[in-house]
Amino acid sequence: MLVGIAAAGLAVLVAVAVGILLFAGGGGSTDAAAALDKAGCTLVEKPALRGVHTVTTPTGTSPLWNTNPPTSGPHYEIPAVWGAYTEPVNMAQLVHNLEHGGIYILYGPRVPQATVAQLRSFYNGRTRGTILAPLPSLGDKIALGAWTTKDANDPTNGTAHLAKCTTFDDGAFGAFFDAFQFQGPERFPADTLLPGRN
Repeated sequence: MLVGIAAAGLAVLVAVAVGILLFAGGGGSTDAAAALDKAGCTLVEKPALRGVHTVTTPTGTSPLWNTNPPTSGPHYEIPAVWGAYTEPVNMAQLVHNLEHGGIYILYGPRVPQATVAQLRSFYNGRTRGTILAPLPSLGDKIALGAWTTKDANDPTNGTAHLAKCTTFDDGAFGAFFDAFQFQGPERFPADTLLPGRN
């Protein structure tokens, strides 16, 4: 009889734990938005634009991009090499990296060097599918960008995510990565999105 009571109690605990995991979020878009808001960041989410190779040069742009920096839509046919940069990256190539499920971390020239060092340390813990680079137009801001789809079989129905922050917050940045990385409309295996490759 005691064994039966213990088994029933264990079953209830398992059911409660599963319910918490299913309904409490656990790294989803809502959790990322809340964490970013708490850190003083803004998160803009827009319907993703079609991913077509209509930008004909790596340094080109598209008048269709609906976020600044861009997070979806037309791009150059060859993505940027994954890694950490000290010079700006071509946006038309970077959008292609997002299409493959990557995330960018971009920072302006007025972001303090101590914060840039924090960004580099964060990047070092998440090098797969990540690009870290300066972007002059950001000024004193940091930008995180991602392009996601709910279903890899429906690449036309996606969301473009752009967070802008004035400081680094490990929890908020981690929540953004946990919610959005490796969920692009073209889902390349994470182990192929390595520094030094494109």
